[in-house]
Amino acid sequence: MKVVGIIPSRYASTRFPGKPLAMIKGKTMIRRVCEQAWKSKLDAVVVATDDMRIADEVLSFGGQYVLTDPNHQSGTDRCCEALYRIEGQYDAVINIQGDEPFIDPKQINLLIDLISQEDAQIASLARHIGDDDELFSPNVVKVVMDKQGKALYFSRNPIPFMRNVAREQWLKKGNYYQHVGIYAYKTDILRRIAEMKPSALELAESLEQLRWLENGLSIRMALTDTPTVSIDSPDDLAKAEQLALNQTHK
Repeated sequence: MKVVGIIPSRYASTRFPGKPLAMIKGKTMIRRVCEQAWKSKLDAVVVATDDMRIADEVLSFGGQYVLTDPNHQSGTDRCCEALYRIEGQYDAVINIQGDEPFIDPKQINLLIDLISQEDAQIASLARHIGDDDELFSPNVVKVVMDKQGKALYFSRNPIPFMRNVAREQWLKKGNYYQHVGIYAYKTDILRRIAEMKPSALELAESLEQLRWLENGLSIRMALTDTPTVSIDSPDDLAKAEQLALNQTHK
C-alpha cells in the first residue's frame, strides 16, 4: 500500500498569521513538521499550501508542495484538493497537522498500519487523559470507542457522563481518552468526505469528524502515550523553543 502524508499549511490565521514560517531554534515550523514526517514509513510527504511564501520555504529545504485554494474551510478539504494535484497514485492519505513541529514519526507509522487494514476507512489516535483540567476542558476533544477500537462519538464534554459520581472521582472510576487530531483516510473515502455537507452534530460540537460518523463511516482508533505539542499562538513558541532545546541536548 502506498501512503502519502499531506500537511495542510495556510498563511492566514486569526490568532497567529504566518504561523508555518515561525522560527523554532533556527528552523521554521513547517520545516520541523516535514522533517519529522520524513522519519516515518510514508512514501511521500507533501505540503498543501495557499501561499507562495510557504511554498518557497518548503522548496528551500528540499520539500514538495502543491498550491491549493485559499478558501477551504478545513484541512481535510485542503488535503482532498492536494490529492488531485499530487503526481502519482496513492492508496491512503495521512493528514498531518502543520502546527505540531514535534510530531512523533511512530504515531504516523501507527496510523499507516491501521489504515493498511483492508476494511479500514479512516483511522486516528487517542491518548489516555490523566488530569481533571484536560477532562473538563472544552478545548480537549474526548472520544469513546467500542470493543473493536472504533470511535462511537467525539465530544468537547467529558464522555461518558458518570451518573451519581462526584466529578473529582470520574478519572478514578473510569477511563477517558483525548482525541489526537491526526487522521488517515483511504483515498476514495477522503474524496467522499469532501462531498459531504456539514451535519447537525458537527455544527453543535464544531468537530468535523462527527460529520463522518453521521454519514455512516467508521473511524478506527489506536492508543498512543506520546503527548502532542500544538502551536496555536505566538505565546506557544516559548514552550516549543524549550522543547527543541531539550531534544538537542538528548
